[in-house]
Amino acid sequence: MNIEQALQQRSSVRAFTNQTISGEIVRGLLKKASQAPSGGNMQPWRVTAVGGQALKDLSAKAKVTEPVQRPGLSYPAGLWEPYRSRRFENGEDLYRALNIGREDKAARLEQLAKNSQMFGAPVGIFIAVEERMGYAQWIDLGIYLQSFMLLAAEQGLATCAQGFWRMYSDMLIEQLALPAGYQIAFGVALGYEDTSAPINQWQSSRADSEEWLSLKGLD
Repeated sequence: MNIEQALQQRSSVRAFTNQTISGEIVRGLLKKASQAPSGGNMQPWRVTAVGGQALKDLSAKAKVTEPVQRPGLSYPAGLWEPYRSRRFENGEDLYRALNIGREDKAARLEQLAKNSQMFGAPVGIFIAVEERMGYAQWIDLGIYLQSFMLLAAEQGLATCAQGFWRMYSDMLIEQLALPAGYQIAFGVALGYEDTSAPINQWQSSRADSEEWLSLKGLD
């Protein structure tokens, strides 16, 4: 599999099989991803992989923990075009794939809650960063994340990156015994895709390149 194929294969999988993954494979993928570039070679990521009963315990803890929205770590307030429409259409397409109507708030909340269960994945990855770090270091985290997800795709594994876990940062810092002064940047579900699940039959669209791409001084 080449890089282009890995990019095409990678998607946000929201239903996994119960097939387990060895710690050796998980460790290998996370270590290889650390070849990702970072400004000043600071490598600002701190990564914790969780599986088995430990992951079940975290999921149970999340269910009884009040989520906290952190300003500036989610979508901007009053989202404008074209981003508002893209986000809206993405959500509607996702729920349509599950045959969940707009008026069915209970079913939508039930689907949202599956984030706390890593969508059934056997491994949850949590990436933390020091609170003192800035915008540039968060870019580095994104590069690490993409590197990891592409490496996982190469191995036939599926992933789903989750900003959801930022709402449970304090709980996770405590439960994962991370040093003071850190915050959770995102979680990643890792496992094998349940190809029979309706949610995995849908993939989000991409904007036409004419909306965001320009070339100057090139033939």
